Amino acid sequence: MSNPNEETIRIGRPIRAGTDPSEAETVQFATVGSSPEAESNPDAETTVMATATAAATAESGAGGGRKKSLLRAAGSMAIATLISRITGFLWKAVLVWIVGWGAINDSFTAANNLPNIITELLLGGVLASVVVPVLVRAQKEDADGGQAFTERLLTLATVILGVGMILSVVAAPLLTAMYVSDGDTEANPALATAFAYLLLPQILFYGMSALFMAILQAKQVFGPPAWAPVLNNVVILGTLGAYALLPGELTVNPVRMTDTHLLVLGLGVTAGVVVQAAVLLPALRRAKVSLRWRWGFDSRLAEFGGLAAWVLGYVAVSQVGLIALSRVATAYGGLAIYSNAWLLLQLPYGVIGFSIMTAILPRMSSAAASHDYEKLKDDLSLGSRLCTTALLPLSALMTVLGAQIGVVLFSYGASGVEGGNRLGIALAVSAFGVLPYAVTMLQLRAFYAMKDSRTPTLLMGVMTLAKVPLIYLCPLVLEPENVVFGITFVNSLTFVVGWIAGEIWLRHRIGRLGSRALAVTIGKTLVGSVAGAGAAALVVVITGSGGMTPDSAIQAWIQLIFAGIVGVIVTFGVMLLLKTRELDPVAGKLRRLVRR
Repeated sequence: MSNPNEETIRIGRPIRAGTDPSEAETVQFATVGSSPEAESNPDAETTVMATATAAATAESGAGGGRKKSLLRAAGSMAIATLISRITGFLWKAVLVWIVGWGAINDSFTAANNLPNIITELLLGGVLASVVVPVLVRAQKEDADGGQAFTERLLTLATVILGVGMILSVVAAPLLTAMYVSDGDTEANPALATAFAYLLLPQILFYGMSALFMAILQAKQVFGPPAWAPVLNNVVILGTLGAYALLPGELTVNPVRMTDTHLLVLGLGVTAGVVVQAAVLLPALRRAKVSLRWRWGFDSRLAEFGGLAAWVLGYVAVSQVGLIALSRVATAYGGLAIYSNAWLLLQLPYGVIGFSIMTAILPRMSSAAASHDYEKLKDDLSLGSRLCTTALLPLSALMTVLGAQIGVVLFSYGASGVEGGNRLGIALAVSAFGVLPYAVTMLQLRAFYAMKDSRTPTLLMGVMTLAKVPLIYLCPLVLEPENVVFGITFVNSLTFVVGWIAGEIWLRHRIGRLGSRALAVTIGKTLVGSVAGAGAAALVVVITGSGGMTPDSAIQAWIQLIFAGIVGVIVTFGVMLLLKTRELDPVAGKLRRLVRR
């Protein structure tokens, strides 16, 4: 295995010369479906960013000027992704401040998940694994630059999405019945159904937005696709502001479709998705993309039928787990808490883990295309070690400071300090899943790099088999008010199962993975993380009333700032003392800074 220091320094290198470009493009664009990442946040890790950033990285060595322009595009997309995550999180927090954690929030959350789920089942997985590479090839091979193929694709996709949207709206009561528990439930099935009628039209616009983004990325246009979700979030924030200014409250008994609160929230959130799609039209015109209807089928789409089928199978299997989770959560008033806790757990992965994987993926794709499995294993080990050193310390601190984070972010308005503490406890009991989630996603990308979409679907099946029984066990062994904490714990535990199963599957496929180096890194990082978490907990006890939960938002802010700083310093200080090799570049910079 090569030196980890060298690997870290060379992480951003382009694909090696000699790799077949079309082969590399195919494996880079074949990303994971949506289920774990989109359960609560459709922007969590979009196909758009995975595709665009991988393309920019893969072609960054093409030439001086082009390399600089692609690097600038990648930098712009990284900023847009960060802002999208922040604004996406912000509007969910504002919703909690306005309506709290009760039936309104749970009912809205359940209904708002439906358009993303249906879109993925109709077209999302196919877009991720099939459309973009075929678009790139059509542009290179066709005399018209792929224009006829693009028009046929748009026509077919519009029909599929339109029919799917109409059928989903008609079947709204059935869909909500699948995801919202009936009978004695904290959510309101009638309210969830009313929201579903207003939110399910998003299916057409989510699908068209994803397709527009894919077309633009195939033409090396990355800016508008990256910023479109930000505009969606801004529209939703404006909608929530209008909702808060409305007099009175949303009536839930009985639910009326003419209720102004219901219409403003439902139609306003849908308008955000419409804007996300519409804002891409000018960019399509500038890229000279024709949006004319053209009927007919292109045989190139059939080339990837098997791949698409397994990706769609991945999405479908994952929904079994989501249905179980959603039904139990809505029965005990915990869906909104679960969704926001999962969203917070996504932030470290989204900012750090996803960036690492974006840099590693082209290297794994190149190695897989060349059947250089030793290099593939080295890159997989490197990515896992980098994720460990970055995410495990954050996971430990989130475990200790979960209540402080919850109160700082969610204790205002209708939620209160108690609601913030409940969210924080859910975050604390599930924070251990951050690293297993990142490693599982990296393993899935290794399979996709080898053009294997069958194994990720089977892995999702193993995870779902573990998840569903444990989800239904939670109400049997926990008090009703604690069921939501059990659900968040089980969701994270599922990715531990995924990590272990993925390790076994990869060993069977490509041999030993260099797990010793990873185990050493995990050991050193774990020692530092425990030391940092212990120091942070000591600060919390000293600055509080003896417990780990804050009594007010001001106290939570003080504890989070001081305990967080102390925890980070102790964690990485211990890791440096233990000579954690993945931190050598950081240690070198610190030494140079001290010398100056």
